[in-house]
Amino acid sequence: MKIAIGADHAGFDYKELLKTHLEKIGHEVKDFGTYNHDSVDYPDFAHPVATAVERKEFELGVLLCGSANGVAITANKTQGIRAAICWTEEIASLARRHNNANVLCIPARFVTTEAAEKITDKFLSTPFEGGRHETRVNKINC
Repeated sequence: MKIAIGADHAGFDYKELLKTHLEKIGHEVKDFGTYNHDSVDYPDFAHPVATAVERKEFELGVLLCGSANGVAITANKTQGIRAAICWTEEIASLARRHNNANVLCIPARFVTTEAAEKITDKFLSTPFEGGRHETRVNKINC
């Protein structure tokens, strides 16, 4: 799978860990930054990830920041993006199954690195159920 990934300074360490993890298990990953711990503005990374997923250059996206709220709000401004804040595997599964979420947003300050890996794996491996959920998802775009 082709995955777009990005983070601000609060999510940098987790991004680096997830990037390595995803590549190790066979995914193609493009890193949209940030590339160090210097303070940055999360929209500078969330917009490019969301745009790349919206253009279908990547199948799914992963964004990280301290609370995940900033990157989720930013990504959801892009037409066709359904960014979901996930802090457990169950929420990640539901976001994919019921909402066809295409960008995972992880709150780096509120989950462990081990949890972040499991959440990401669950998000990437869970298919959209369609059916009654598809009708709802189709009503999201304005």
